[in-house]
Amino acid sequence: MEKTLEFADLLRLMEERSAAFRAAVAAAPSLDVRVPTCPEWTLFDLVQHLCEGRRRWAATVAAGPADGPVALPDPVVPRERAALLAWFTAETEGLLAALREAGPDRGCWTWWGPSQSPSTTGAVARHQLQQVAVHTYDAQVAVGDPQPLPDAVALDGVEEFLTTCVATTIAWPHEPAVIDYHATEGGSWRIRFSADGARTTRLSAPADGTRPESAYVCVRGTADELVKFFYGRITMDSLHVDGDRRVLDQLIAWEPEE
Repeated sequence: MEKTLEFADLLRLMEERSAAFRAAVAAAPSLDVRVPTCPEWTLFDLVQHLCEGRRRWAATVAAGPADGPVALPDPVVPRERAALLAWFTAETEGLLAALREAGPDRGCWTWWGPSQSPSTTGAVARHQLQQVAVHTYDAQVAVGDPQPLPDAVALDGVEEFLTTCVATTIAWPHEPAVIDYHATEGGSWRIRFSADGARTTRLSAPADGTRPESAYVCVRGTADELVKFFYGRITMDSLHVDGDRRVLDQLIAWEPEE
């Protein structure tokens, strides 16, 4: 993968995943159906969560650069399915409109702090695409029709997660380590963990044909599988793992604090 998705593609794919999410919810026998990949939630809870997230991020993007998230009053949450889906549609359109109005380079508040993702509306769009894509999968699981993430979404999602949710300047509390992730569709990434934090780089074959530095552990799978692993939707056993799995266990358990 030579570059990240263009801003227009992020918004288009967000619309597509939102439509797939609505279709899954509409197909459910009831909003009380449990969501196996989010065990504490019903389908109603999942829709409410996404609606409130679209609402908050639309306000955050519209506010521009800020020291913290925008404070909003609690919404009135409809209980009937058609009204709930209409709310989801309205909040999704509101977020997309705010992103289009701002463009990809405008600054805004983000929660990810010292990561490799910038605090811009483009980075927000990139992360919000992954949020709606993963939760669309959750809804599909709940109605018994799980689908893989679209290839473009999954491939971008691997790097988005590693640069936004893993990369940090907060010190790694264990021995220095290197983890490589390889998507079978193409695309490889390396994370180095040290006292300086965690930093993600793309891997490519050296031009001189020499072997790259060995990683402590290599994780291989489809991009779809890697993203679902990152978000806790599948376990490590669903992937091909070579090397010291304890490093992955340390990463999964790591909760860096500033």
